[in-house]
Parts: sequence; structure tokens; C-alpha cells
Amino acid sequence: MQIFEAAPPESGPSLALHGGAGGRVEELALAPYAQGLLAAYRAGWQVLAAGGDALDAVCASVEVLENDPQFNAGRGAALTATGSAELDASVMTGAGLAGAVAASKYARNPVRLARAVMEHTEHVLIVDPDVEFLERYGIEAAERGYFITEARQQQLDRVTDGRAVAARHGTVGAVARDARGHVAAATSTGGMTGQSDGRVGDSPIVGAGVYARDNVAAISCTGHGEAFIRGVVAYDVVARIRYAGTGLAEAVRGTFEEELTQRGSTGGLVAVGGDGRIVVAHNSPAMFSARGSGPEPALTT
Repeated sequence: MQIFEAAPPESGPSLALHGGAGGRVEELALAPYAQGLLAAYRAGWQVLAAGGDALDAVCASVEVLENDPQFNAGRGAALTATGSAELDASVMTGAGLAGAVAASKYARNPVRLARAVMEHTEHVLIVDPDVEFLERYGIEAAERGYFITEARQQQLDRVTDGRAVAARHGTVGAVARDARGHVAAATSTGGMTGQSDGRVGDSPIVGAGVYARDNVAAISCTGHGEAFIRGVVAYDVVARIRYAGTGLAEAVRGTFEEELTQRGSTGGLVAVGGDGRIVVAHNSPAMFSARGSGPEPALTT
């Protein structure tokens, strides 16, 4: 397992984001991912540097990644067994508010839809919302073909033909602590290549793929979704800190060992503590991430 830990800043905000955990990528193919991560980080940091909220920052970062077809979220998301894109996303604030969407087929940016669920409805999770639902809350819709790229179609064909194994990883997410000390998290994904229509992973499940609590931590996960749901991974990390007084890195390590590694599952997460400390961790071969407490992040690809 690999853990990267950055000490809390003397003052000011912190931001970390991930572009999915999984297998290693050939060196020559890393540049587009690095560029995408950098663009997403700068979008979130611009919000924080201007004194903005942690929620605005994580949504800004995730939206950039959803628009980048290199990543498994929004446009360029993994396709189901029938060749369609079913998108999941969630947001949570350190004050305990949360919103999520599962099997979204029309929202250009599912993270915006998840936020709308949180801010404009009495619900936490909405499944398969129609275009009318999006229009009601001013969420931009896209034709279903917008989400499908040639690369993802070829990936599905290889899985369908038995030439490749469906990757269980590939999600984007961000966590932030703003200048006022509030934290927030957001996660977005297209799921697994070749998954059954209607399958929902951990990304839109509060406590599994996302969790935030002020003065404790904010978590966004990526990996084998079913394992993260069974282990309630995001919440388990926060609970170890909140109830046992465990440090952030130690809490992440303990949760991964007990809920993932010992069960033969892999993945990763980004976390920011209530003090602004950042932890990036994964037990998969690699994970794309960016983290920092300033305008230029440290990148891991």
C-alpha cells in the first residue's frame, strides 16, 4: 500500500483530487492525464484562493474531470454491457449535507446534478432522473451519444469479446478544506466497463465512496465499488478519527487493511483532515492524483 501525507498548511486551504485508481499506464500515455489533473486542480484552487467554499472548489475540480474524456466520469465514461453510459456522482459538506445521483443518463455534469439534489430537494439520492428533472433545477442536459467515445467503445468491445477483463476502477473525486476550516468532498464515475445496466457502485453512496465532517475529514474514494460499499470505507476512516482519536494516515491505513486488502480488493482515496492535512492512498498498482496547499500541486500518475 502506498500513502502520501502532506502536513497541514500554516494557514489557508488545502485541496486534493484523484482521477482513478487501477493499473499502471505506459509512460508515453501519462501526459494527458497529468494535464487533466493539473487543469482540475487549478479550477478548484482558484475558488479556494478567492476565499470560496470547499464545496464550490471540489465541484469545480470534478466538473473539469467530467469534461475530460481521459477520465471515467462524464464524457468518456465507461460503458455498460449494452453500450450506454450510466453515471453516478455525489457531494457532501462537512456540515452533514449530501446529495447524489445514480444511473444518470442525461446530465452533462453529474456532479452538478448531485449538488442540485442536495440543495433543492428533500432527498439525498435520485436514481435515473429524466430531462424534465434536470430542467427543473437548471442542470444542462446532453444527448446520450455525447458521453460515448470511440476509446470507451473499443474498450467495451474488448471486454465483450473476452480480450480484456473489465476494470473495477476508474472514478474521479476531490476533497477540500477552505479558509474558514470547512471541508467538502465530491465523487463522480461511469462505473465498470461492461457492467450490468442499473448497477450502482460506491461513488453515489454516502459513507462508501464519499464522506465529510467538519473538524474531522473529507474523503473521496475510487476502486472496487462493491468492496467500498461493504466496508463503508469513507465513513470507516472518519469514524476511526472521530471515535478512536486515530491520525488521518493511520486511519486510512487501518481501514484499507481490514476492509480492502484482507478481502482481496483494491482501490484508493484522497482525504483532507480538519486541520488541512492531506493524505493520498491506494493499494492498487497506481492512482492518478493532485494535491497541495498552493497554486501548483504535487502530481502522482
